[in-house]
Amino acid sequence: MSSLIQQIKNRLNHLSEAEKRVGAYITKYPELVPNMTSKDLSIKADVSEASVVRFCKSIGAANFKTFKLELAKELTLSHEDLTDFSSLQKKDSPYDLFCKVTQLNKRAIESTQLSLERKNFEKAVEHLLSADRIIFFGVGGSSIAAIDGSYKFSRLGYHSVMTPDFHQLAATIPFLTSSSVFVAVSMSGKTKDILQLAKLMKNKNACIIAITNAQNSPLFKLSDIQLCTPVVEQDFRIGSIASIMTQLNIIDALYLSVFHLSGNQLVDQYREAREAVIKFRR
Repeated sequence: MSSLIQQIKNRLNHLSEAEKRVGAYITKYPELVPNMTSKDLSIKADVSEASVVRFCKSIGAANFKTFKLELAKELTLSHEDLTDFSSLQKKDSPYDLFCKVTQLNKRAIESTQLSLERKNFEKAVEHLLSADRIIFFGVGGSSIAAIDGSYKFSRLGYHSVMTPDFHQLAATIPFLTSSSVFVAVSMSGKTKDILQLAKLMKNKNACIIAITNAQNSPLFKLSDIQLCTPVVEQDFRIGSIASIMTQLNIIDALYLSVFHLSGNQLVDQYREAREAVIKFRR
């Protein structure tokens, strides 16, 4: 299948003059476009915003945001994929790899701004803020983000749980309420243990927040709120690197958002915890 940029080049002659200008700009400066608004692009291409929207529809995208998400995905995957097995053929020094990993993670986190819906994020914060219990769960690489989420929210005073033991989590489900929240972390959205737990949570009317790739996966469909991460790595890889960074970034943002909404009530507890830690250090 040809790349998105190549598809645009192939179709330029079939577009209107205004749409051609949009396409020409995108093919010349593709890395600038994901961080633009439709107004920004219209100014750069010297066309109306309506022409930008028509261009997107002409090449099969529902809207400009959808187009940017696909373009960002292509740009991310087109860069050297450090987790692809072909990277073993490169003769990079350890410091070269450090620089490449830094750039890879940076691009991945920036791409999350395109895949994440603002309304969904704000809904997730609202449910977490009023939760009587929060259960985090992830398998493999995604378990790292789940553990981090459980740790951070326990510091806010929440009854927050994460265990890799499926049966232990399943045993807690009878005690859940409609105020409970299940944060399911899965890149593919197809992990069986997560899907089974999500179905059980659904029966208790608990809110299911999915941190998963922006695609129509089973977890995406099961969840009440989708916090979508961009596709930044191939499925067959050496290990999860950039994808975990996108998950951790969302967890951090959720934690800080809830903290800011209830922070004044927590200052004394944080100070007390800090003093205890300092004592233990001595």
